[in-house]
Amino acid sequence: MNEILQQIGALLLGAIPTILLFVVLVAAYQLLVQGPLNRTLAARRARTEGAIEDAHKAIAQAEAKATEYADKLRQARAEIFKMREQRTKQRNVDRESSLDVARKAAGAKVSQAKAEIDAEAERAKVTIQDTAGELANQVVRAVLPMAAGSSR
Repeated sequence: MNEILQQIGALLLGAIPTILLFVVLVAAYQLLVQGPLNRTLAARRARTEGAIEDAHKAIAQAEAKATEYADKLRQARAEIFKMREQRTKQRNVDRESSLDVARKAAGAKVSQAKAEIDAEAERAKVTIQDTAGELANQVVRAVLPMAAGSSR
């Protein structure tokens, strides 16, 4: 057993430089590779998360602008509709006033024409009455000379 312990001791004594070299190598790896790699990965992660946050902010701003644009578009459409409605009402008012003026003018012309017709009818009656007496005299003269000539 002593021999086994001596062999194990010799193996351990021979393994010490390898263990020391392994520990130095792990420490050097930690110091030279793992530390800078972790810092680089942390910086990359921070930049990536920052870029993601920036992208989320940009998306939120774009959505806000899209909402604002939609609101402005809705307001513009409502304003255009109001203006169109106003123009339609104004056209209707103008048309009604034009029709009213035309109706009054036509009514005035009709009244004037009636007055002219009534006046002309009155003149015709007067002319007929004036000529009726004269015609009666002519008929009497025409008939009387015949009656006077046949009685003689």
